[in-house]
Amino acid sequence: MLKNPETKYRPFVSPIELPDRQWPNRRLAKAPRWLSTDLRDGNQALANPMDVERKLRFYDMLLASGFKEIEVAFPSASQIEFDFVRALIEKGRIPEDVAIQVLTQSRADLIARTFESLTGARKAIVHLYNATAPLFRRVVFGMDRHQIVDLAVSGVTAMLEESVKRPETDWTFEYSPETFCFTEPDFALEICERVLDVWQPTVERPAILNLPATVEVAMPNIYADQIEWFCRNISRREAVIISVHPHNDRGTAVASAEQALLAGADRVEGCLFGNGERTGNVDLVTLALNLYTQGIDPGLSFPSIREVVKTVEYCNGLPIHPRHPYAGELVHTAFSGSHQDAIRKGFAAHERRNDGIWEMPYLPVDPADIGESYEAVIRVNSQSGKGGVAWVIEQDKGLKLPRAMQIDFSKRVQRLADSTKRELTAEDIWTVFAHAYHVGDIECFALVDYDGGLRRGPAAERIFTGRIRHRDRDVTVTGRGNGLVSAVLAAIEEAFGVMLGVIDYHEHALRRGSDAKAAAYLQCVRPDGTQVFGVGIDDDVATATVKAVLSAASAHD
Repeated sequence: MLKNPETKYRPFVSPIELPDRQWPNRRLAKAPRWLSTDLRDGNQALANPMDVERKLRFYDMLLASGFKEIEVAFPSASQIEFDFVRALIEKGRIPEDVAIQVLTQSRADLIARTFESLTGARKAIVHLYNATAPLFRRVVFGMDRHQIVDLAVSGVTAMLEESVKRPETDWTFEYSPETFCFTEPDFALEICERVLDVWQPTVERPAILNLPATVEVAMPNIYADQIEWFCRNISRREAVIISVHPHNDRGTAVASAEQALLAGADRVEGCLFGNGERTGNVDLVTLALNLYTQGIDPGLSFPSIREVVKTVEYCNGLPIHPRHPYAGELVHTAFSGSHQDAIRKGFAAHERRNDGIWEMPYLPVDPADIGESYEAVIRVNSQSGKGGVAWVIEQDKGLKLPRAMQIDFSKRVQRLADSTKRELTAEDIWTVFAHAYHVGDIECFALVDYDGGLRRGPAAERIFTGRIRHRDRDVTVTGRGNGLVSAVLAAIEEAFGVMLGVIDYHEHALRRGSDAKAAAYLQCVRPDGTQVFGVGIDDDVATATVKAVLSAASAHD
């Protein structure tokens, strides 16, 4: 890279002076009209373009997602594209409230072929474009301004003539001054005015003027100024739909689209997950879900984002990045201990508040709203902390570990993560838990049975009587205390010589309902000051408590 890039690159200087710009103080309050260009612009961008089966699968997904305008093909470009349009029409694949869109260059023969492909369609949008920027006029086409205007006018005139031949179709016309974002504003306005002079749109039958950032050359605020200036100055504004088509050369297509909407745009063209030539088109999934997280109905629905990802990856042959906003496999996942702790506390606060409002650290959207589970929100590796470990055990087994036990358990999990140098699964974590606290088949002291009545003795003492299996033999034990825990501790001290003092005790139901299991947790101290923990799980809370005492005693043993 150059040490002095100014010797090679020139900054884009906007010719627009807009000191009274209004867009920075506006708020988005509704969704735009959406157009998916996946089947045309996105398809053009693929090393291996979609075959008919893939295009149909993608098309059906777009319908299911709520798109009412879909650019399906460039029918004059190839027989496959032409045939795909015909198949949609002839096989009745276009719902009554959906308009298909097709693209054409400004040549009479291509325009005629384009309209031929649409014969019999109920509703259709025909989109004509030609490049207007000085660089393209000079280098690509060798035309001056007048010639570029004449090219546009001849094309839109041919469109009008072709439409008259097919009155059974509800036609909408669209024109793009391609490379709008680095075209002189007065020239972009001039050529669009000449197009409108031909089409004569009305409020009832508006035309679409699409203003693309074909190549991003400036920051999004510059694009917003251009859109606002154009909206202020175009005549017949009430008869025109202003559409934007941002590309992502600078990585700011989403910001450009949002600011363009603030500046007055009515419609956005783009692709799911931002596919498109070079660095891609604006990502419509991100845009729609950005609106959703601001409480605005986007008019699009992705109730199973994972299925959308699978379909797009299959049809495009391109992977979706695991950190892609909203849709990436890891985008709702925290590995960092501090992030995990904040998320876990956020879920606890959300459950207590119970007002339906989503306020969650690090999670702008509820994963459940787009078909994702909470199990993957927190995953454990060597970077994780006690909160992450506690979350996984809670989500997997329903256990809500007390804080001191979280600290003890997370250290054990950390040792495994450090030694394996990989992400730990829920199964890995449960194995560590079961071994650490002697749960299940690896108990050292196992409850065989006991007198659940817990008889009263003198001076309000409680008497525990039961049978404990220890090292393959059953032992009958009896102990006295002021409650169940102290009585069981007295029994195992007398029978096995295990001495433990109680520091803390917790219990909770594992789920709601009359048939809920219970979990009990015990924090104890040995005579030498070492702390040990126990956990018991059972249908009966008293039995869970007995098992928790035996779990702690097993750690001593």
